[in-house]
Amino acid sequence: MGDSNLTPAVVQDADSGRVLMLAWMDEEALRLTRETGETWFWSRSRQQLWRKGETSGNTLVVEELREDCDGDAILLRVRPAGPTCHTGTVSCFAPWLWRRIKERELERPTGSYVVSLLDDPKLAARKVGEEGLEAALAGASESDERLVEEVADLWFHSYALLAARGLDPALVEDELRRRTG
Repeated sequence: MGDSNLTPAVVQDADSGRVLMLAWMDEEALRLTRETGETWFWSRSRQQLWRKGETSGNTLVVEELREDCDGDAILLRVRPAGPTCHTGTVSCFAPWLWRRIKERELERPTGSYVVSLLDDPKLAARKVGEEGLEAALAGASESDERLVEEVADLWFHSYALLAARGLDPALVEDELRRRTG
């Protein structure tokens, strides 16, 4: 099948509005999605239909299917049952830093500082405390450049702590969104 018979499908979390992934659908995938209420896509690399979650169990239940005004794109509003991305993140569009931490978690290179943090949540928590203090001190009395460096350290260690605890930063985004209404 040529790519000209494929339609891009944007997959969006029905609750949060977060974009989870972009996939491709042919007519059969679209028909199966409508019939089953779960997402089916066309794999361009494997040249076959696949149901999201058939191996991982991380399915996407369709709440709403919309075609755009030209009929050349699809929006799937879904309820995910687990991470959407094959890397284990909520979204395939996760922040760069989170993707790097998850790569280290999967690859587990010997001597990796990230792996040492992932294996010891208490160490990661201590580092968040240290870096938080350093960021506060830099913000109060040091240069803008130094503040940026310290906040970078704080964010890195905060992401590592979330990963060490098995949490996704999307949960933090959800909490912030909840607080602002």
